[in-house]
Amino acid sequence: MQWTDDGIVLGVKRHGESSAIAELLTRDHGRHLGLVRGGFGSRLKPLLQAGNSVHATWRARLDEHLGHYTIEPLTVRTAAVFAAPHAVFGVTHLAALTRLLPERDPHPGLYRELEAILDDLDDVMRVAPRVARYELELLGELGFGLDLGSCASTGSTLDLTYVSPKSGRAVSRDAGAPWRDALFRLPAFLCADDAVPNETDVEDAFAITGFFITRHVLEPRGLSLPDARAHFIAAITRAGIRVA
Repeated sequence: MQWTDDGIVLGVKRHGESSAIAELLTRDHGRHLGLVRGGFGSRLKPLLQAGNSVHATWRARLDEHLGHYTIEPLTVRTAAVFAAPHAVFGVTHLAALTRLLPERDPHPGLYRELEAILDDLDDVMRVAPRVARYELELLGELGFGLDLGSCASTGSTLDLTYVSPKSGRAVSRDAGAPWRDALFRLPAFLCADDAVPNETDVEDAFAITGFFITRHVLEPRGLSLPDARAHFIAAITRAGIRVA
């Protein structure tokens, strides 16, 4: 068995004296592990840092085997990651989220979005809303997507202002008014890519995604939101974006 694909490094574990087991999110083969000989050596260790993009060839005798990776660099982002606290915590948080995906299950849309986020690491104003969108998209890929296209009560697609914590569906301003204190506020940028978020919008987006990721994905596994997420939010707050 053999394939070649582009991938984003999510993490590595030492294997033996100098080898590593690398975990990649690949474009066409999903989250995939493989053994890298010399992965903790001086040549390959800098490439196998979370957030870097690599060109990988995977080989194994049988498909169900761990297999071996041959790795070549595509984009080394280590300098950008360590240039700002929000970038360090953001990469750690995104890697932890991405590990929730089933192994070897392709998610090309998430791959493209993660790559775009990593390419914008130095721009905190762009990265913060993109991370919120990534969390929303990941919910959908795991089968828990929110329905933000029409009002849960009236079916209207206009003036969608809230999200119900019970149904995960959008609610229009008029329909949600009597219960607005029990609803999440829906920021427009979660529904429209051309909407420009303000500070409160980013705060509301993280409140929504954090709530539903915890309920549907983490709590059933006995997990909680990773500490890196809270550190990322604190870092972007210090950088000028106020979020929950």
